Amino acid sequence: MNRKIRVFLTDDHTLLRNALTMLLEGQEDMEVVGEAASGCECLEGVKHKKPDVVLMDISLPDCDGVEATGKILTALPETRVIAVTMHVEDEYLLRFLNAGGRGYVHKSAADRELIKAIHTVVKGDVFLSATGVQVMANQYCSTESVSEVTPDILSDRELQVLQFLARGFTSREIGEKLFLSPRTIETYRERITVKLKLEHRSDLVDYAIRYKLLG
Repeated sequence: MNRKIRVFLTDDHTLLRNALTMLLEGQEDMEVVGEAASGCECLEGVKHKKPDVVLMDISLPDCDGVEATGKILTALPETRVIAVTMHVEDEYLLRFLNAGGRGYVHKSAADRELIKAIHTVVKGDVFLSATGVQVMANQYCSTESVSEVTPDILSDRELQVLQFLARGFTSREIGEKLFLSPRTIETYRERITVKLKLEHRSDLVDYAIRYKLLG
């Protein structure tokens, strides 16, 4: 039998943590290995437990979920972090993705979408709930940062790297898939951003969505 997916919960509401624990423990392939009510408590717990997935609220005492996500991924880059939050504003989603977050689930839909989100990020993909997709669509419609340069300016390899980047893969993970070094992937990333006149990961996601590059 395959090892269970180890999940760590972070939310300052005890009732929600209890509800999520019941939901996850009811899955044959998942187990809750720890929980925290604040950002600092989460950081300590995650370093000790080394979970596969962290469920992260954005609004937390002492250290918000975006900041905590960045610190977790600095210490444990293999960990996948999913935001489970009531926030639907563009700024929260984009900050979270830029910090390295892999999934975004609205609390009102957690009972329907969370299990799928966990399976998705464990496979290496990015999961956005319907609310998150709408936020990205709004960002795409309103932003002026999305490049007008078409994808045909990119080489086949650059296009391949862009697709992986937009899905949330790290340079090391992309390198493993393409049999290239992380440094080479970083070089491709620099070329892509220069050619497309983009700077941030959220811009790459916007671009990939706009030009239907994610299949």
